Amino acid sequence: MAAAAAPFAARAAAPADIRLGLYVSAGTEPAAALKKVQDLGLPTCQLACQDYSPEMLQGVKQAMSASPVEVTSLGSSGPGKSVYDFYQGPATIGIVPRETRRARVDHLKKACEFAKACGISSIQTHFGFIPENPNDPLYTETVGAIREVATHAKDNGVAILAETGQETPVTLLRTILEVGTGNFFVNLDTANLILYGKGNPVDALEVIGQYVRGMHAKDGLFPTDPKRLGREVPIGEGKVDWPKLIQRLRALNYRGAMTIEREISGPRQLEDVKKAIAHLQKVLG
Repeated sequence: MAAAAAPFAARAAAPADIRLGLYVSAGTEPAAALKKVQDLGLPTCQLACQDYSPEMLQGVKQAMSASPVEVTSLGSSGPGKSVYDFYQGPATIGIVPRETRRARVDHLKKACEFAKACGISSIQTHFGFIPENPNDPLYTETVGAIREVATHAKDNGVAILAETGQETPVTLLRTILEVGTGNFFVNLDTANLILYGKGNPVDALEVIGQYVRGMHAKDGLFPTDPKRLGREVPIGEGKVDWPKLIQRLRALNYRGAMTIEREISGPRQLEDVKKAIAHLQKVLG
């Protein structure tokens, strides 16, 4: 497994330490998205993009060549409705649901080709509520579907990253090992584990830490109403223990990006992002 993963784990010289970034959407103007990151003084970003047309490909490539910002990963999901909650989520998120699985697998395979063409080393996505029970037929089907995407990604020299949240860390570890392609890793969303009540990110690193290749810096509160996810809050106001998390990441020799994500809109989003930058810079030292 380690040998198979080596080409994806070390494409270039590792940075000296964790670098901050921002999760942005390419929208219709990828150059504007990267400028937003640059204006905040951040060296990296993850770029969400669902349009893989030749026009968008040209736009993203041009934006990347003109910007000093490094795009560390391409965010992708796929067609159809996705509802991020406890009740509709299992039937709508990722490639676990049978009804949308084929279309989403094909979409993710296109994302791999798009990332390769842009020189982006990985794609990341929510694969869905991967069943905790390994004997559940949906679990076996999901492993097979992820393996299909991961194999296509490997053929294109791209890694795939599973966003944490809907499954427990041990279920994600089991899935990574059973997919077994050597290019399937983790995008650690620090808040999602809390919002879904699946654990906390510091403890999760004991299980999946060796597979973390990207992360979303986000904060949140545990769910106290079993019908609703926990609440996302500004970084520093939630349950993420940032000093311990960064200490543990450094112990694991993680030197990738810490990509800030704030899932609200309007002026408050930018205000919270700026506060997050200041908070994380202080903790990072």
